[in-house]
Amino acid sequence: MARSRKHLIGFATTLSLMASISTAHAEPGQVDNIKEAFARLRTCWKPPPPSRANPEVEITVIVSFTRDGNILGRPKITYESEGATDNDRLMYRVAVMETLQRCTPMPFTEGMGGAVAGRPFAIRFQNRKPSPQPTEKRAWLTTTIL
Repeated sequence: MARSRKHLIGFATTLSLMASISTAHAEPGQVDNIKEAFARLRTCWKPPPPSRANPEVEITVIVSFTRDGNILGRPKITYESEGATDNDRLMYRVAVMETLQRCTPMPFTEGMGGAVAGRPFAIRFQNRKPSPQPTEKRAWLTTTIL
């Protein structure tokens, strides 16, 4: 009976050790999921100024990463807005490539690096400002003096 209890305690210790190893947390600044990867790319995105290119242009690029976050191969432009001029296309292509240079190597966690290595990401870049939110009128908060 003592032997089986000792065996169970050893088994439980091994399980807890394995659980702590497999649930390693990302260090601050590391990219641990796709949402974080896109958020990181948004922080690096600097569109061309409106004085030099149409601010309504959208461009999509397909890019793959290595396990350590570097770009694998060459990024490929797959979409550009129909109304974009040649100048707009050039300015936005340069802005996209500069964005990728600023953001790489992407600081992937080990698990994320293994999951995304070699897989293509389709990333859409645009320079549209979010539409303004309508102003809410709160009649019930208005004070009225009688």
